[in-house]
Amino acid sequence: MAEVTYSSASRIYPGAPPVRAVDRLDLTIPDGEFLVLVGPSGSGKSTALRMLAGLEEVDEGLIRIGSHDVTGLEPKQRDIAMVFQNYALYPHMTVAQNLGFALRISRLPKDEIRRRVESAAAMLDLTPYLGRRPKALSGGQRQRVAMGRAIVREPAVFLMDEPLSNLDAKLRVETRAHISALQQRLGTTTVYVTHDQVEAMTMGSRVAVLKDGELQQCASPRELYDRPANAFVAGFIGSPAMNLHTGHIGPDGVGIGGCTIPVDRELVGAARSCAGSEVLVGVRPEALRIAAPSDDGMTMTVTLCEELGSDSFVYGELVDGHQTGRRLVVRTAGGDALRLGDTVRVVPTRPDRIHLFDPTSGRRITTT
Repeated sequence: MAEVTYSSASRIYPGAPPVRAVDRLDLTIPDGEFLVLVGPSGSGKSTALRMLAGLEEVDEGLIRIGSHDVTGLEPKQRDIAMVFQNYALYPHMTVAQNLGFALRISRLPKDEIRRRVESAAAMLDLTPYLGRRPKALSGGQRQRVAMGRAIVREPAVFLMDEPLSNLDAKLRVETRAHISALQQRLGTTTVYVTHDQVEAMTMGSRVAVLKDGELQQCASPRELYDRPANAFVAGFIGSPAMNLHTGHIGPDGVGIGGCTIPVDRELVGAARSCAGSEVLVGVRPEALRIAAPSDDGMTMTVTLCEELGSDSFVYGELVDGHQTGRRLVVRTAGGDALRLGDTVRVVPTRPDRIHLFDPTSGRRITTT
């Protein structure tokens, strides 16, 4: 087990101009931590993982595992084990042979190989399947074999590149819980890549959000959700995404959708000094509610209702004479009798849940 450090690490692909797939990444992953790299396609998350694995070159900066600079080392010299998206199992080998293959290549004693394979199989509930070949296993069982093959090597760092993307929705939920519990039990430093922000939020002790090769924010899931560093993180983290709209700064709040949303006076002052007369306003769907028609609030025309049982998500368009096409999502109690085309009033439940962002830089505006 070991700490992992990216120090101004970059991967640059040649071109005109050159493409910085990972741009001066500075990131420290403490020993034993489960860190998730998340971002949209092309954000550089898989490239950053492959740089750590030695499968991509580091064109600038360096990468350390523990106290060792591994920037120029071959993958086999880095004491890492990787779990891939496509499992990469040998079809002609049994589960036991797949689990022990890397150990046999390393010429470990047969008794040691048997001990490690049996231990990993018991840990992953694979003992009844040790004699089977991969084609006789379900997708979830194959994924557990791929994980077991990494576990038996007892590496300093686990690397996982979207390992659940080939599983169906139910199995994906079950397997991610299994992986999280297993990592806590083993205490091995783990770097996990996914494009699914829900997966990232439920698995990682910290989550690093990337965009266009640049690190946007690295924090706990709760901090990312409650205190996003910029508008990109605010819009990417959360499902449905945070509502983000341009508003006009007034003396007591921000004007949006034909009404004034009350905001803390100090925050209004900070926004005015930072952004001028306009600001980007962010509010989570659960921080809004459907109000009485007589209440002062944003007017919204309902365009879609998603019933989720105990909750519902109501989608609509703000009725604003100045702008059109501004969408809003509100989380409500399940069973609310709303229909397409209804016109409703929407108000924030708590002013302290309103986020303000600089419309130019996208950075979150704070009073500190």
